[in-house]
Amino acid sequence: MWSEFAAACAASPPLFAGLSLVLGLLVGSFLNVVIHRLPLMLERDWRAQAAEVLQPSAAAGGAAPSNAPARPEPRFDLFTPPSACPKCHTPIKPWHNVPVLGWLVLRGRCAACGAPISPRYPAIELASGLASAAVAWHFGFGAVAACALLVTWALIALTGIDIDHQLLPDSITLPLLWTGLLAAALVGPVAGQALPVAPAMAILGASAGYVSLWLVFQTFRLLTGKEGMGYGDFKLFAALGAWLGWRLLPLVLVLAAAAGAVLGIAMIVFRGRDRAAPIPFGPYLAIAGWLAMLYGHDLIGAYLRLSGLDR
Repeated sequence: MWSEFAAACAASPPLFAGLSLVLGLLVGSFLNVVIHRLPLMLERDWRAQAAEVLQPSAAAGGAAPSNAPARPEPRFDLFTPPSACPKCHTPIKPWHNVPVLGWLVLRGRCAACGAPISPRYPAIELASGLASAAVAWHFGFGAVAACALLVTWALIALTGIDIDHQLLPDSITLPLLWTGLLAAALVGPVAGQALPVAPAMAILGASAGYVSLWLVFQTFRLLTGKEGMGYGDFKLFAALGAWLGWRLLPLVLVLAAAAGAVLGIAMIVFRGRDRAAPIPFGPYLAIAGWLAMLYGHDLIGAYLRLSGLDR
């Protein structure tokens, strides 16, 4: 049955794109959970680690340690507790969790208390679905499309978290980096495709991605005394280098910087945003990396033709 399904998807790009759209919508619903819960999970872990460090310090300083057992926090992860309204805490019915359609049927409000539901939830689901369909249409059925879908979903999750918390969690960036290196070793380069790349290119790309932004960070700090970006940006750029190789990294950086400059200026002009307010760079890297994954070689080729450097 699998061979027949694979043959049908390979023979019909519209079918594969349509199935990827549905899959992307479902994954987008889960990505909403990741974007919301993963930072909270990390915060709980950091609090627990801080308590372990501070408790012996308090005892050593003469403070009487409490004999009362610490109340265990209820389990909280990506699957527990079930999704519920943040205002009335009513569990969300399964049919209300249908991507995009559930939000439309509810008219953007909780079925129990009428509290508004952020339109960002269907927006992320729709973005995941459309991006997945675009990947499927571009790469066609096969291992390359599977790799590109994995990268796409990770970049969407990282974008959402960085916008909300200015944080790029190691629990996403590092697996993305290592899976890029693993794909280079197991799948290897495919003619005419941006990913995966050869193992040597992946290692060089990961190294170049991390070191290049680290050097920019250090230079900016020396010149201004401020930190212009976080270490999560280095790891994300290294992960993109592992998947795309070092040759596409300059294009990713140019696209990300251009997008960041344009949107930053627009927010200052039209929204009166404080120029000193930090702007997360991760979303721009993610969008630029996704564009380079699909159209990087075409963009470089067009630039070379326009500049006459391909002669």
